[in-house]
Amino acid sequence: MIVEIIISQMPYLLHGLWVALQLLVCLLALGLVLGLSLALLEVYGHWTLRWLGILFERIFRGIPAIVLLLLFYYGVTDFVEIGSFMAAVLALGLRSAAYQSQIFRGCILSVPPGQMQAARAMGMSKVKAVRDIVLPQALRLSIGPWTNEFSSEMKATSLAYVIGVVELTRQAKYIISSTQGNILIVFAVVAALYFIFNRLGNWGLYKLEKRLAVPGFEQRGDA
Repeated sequence: MIVEIIISQMPYLLHGLWVALQLLVCLLALGLVLGLSLALLEVYGHWTLRWLGILFERIFRGIPAIVLLLLFYYGVTDFVEIGSFMAAVLALGLRSAAYQSQIFRGCILSVPPGQMQAARAMGMSKVKAVRDIVLPQALRLSIGPWTNEFSSEMKATSLAYVIGVVELTRQAKYIISSTQGNILIVFAVVAALYFIFNRLGNWGLYKLEKRLAVPGFEQRGDA
């Protein structure tokens, strides 16, 4: 009976998973672009821009994700009409940007400063040196720690159900309501789906990290 229910409801769970993956891609993309920009400002920007970046990072790292979701959904929508999905992208994406900025900042600072000095001595502008020498290495170094951000945000997408996004967790709640029970089994299936896609994502990122490893830097698994 339970197996039949799960099989019959699997298309709804898979649709919820698809919505969660779309949310994940959007918020990580927003976080990557904004986080990288913030990292560059914190390392190379004027002190006023550095402080603005630090303020942004401290605010969005210091507020719980679920509170940000409620603030954006019930607060921003008072001024701008946006749906629950876009509110979740903004809330979780800006939060991710705060965390990603520190990943990129650390990786930028890990590039030996002598490389920048050598580039400048050769006549390269600061912008060109950052773009052509520092950033390519920093981005490759960031893949390892970025896997943690991927996993964290993958799980954070489940919080979007509180503002009405019909992702995997909310679909599970609908199934439990319609079948009047089976809570443990349904959420066990949900947990398995999250676990599988989280591991697949990490596996792909580990492979990418190994392929793009910067010579001379310690790699995952090195003793």
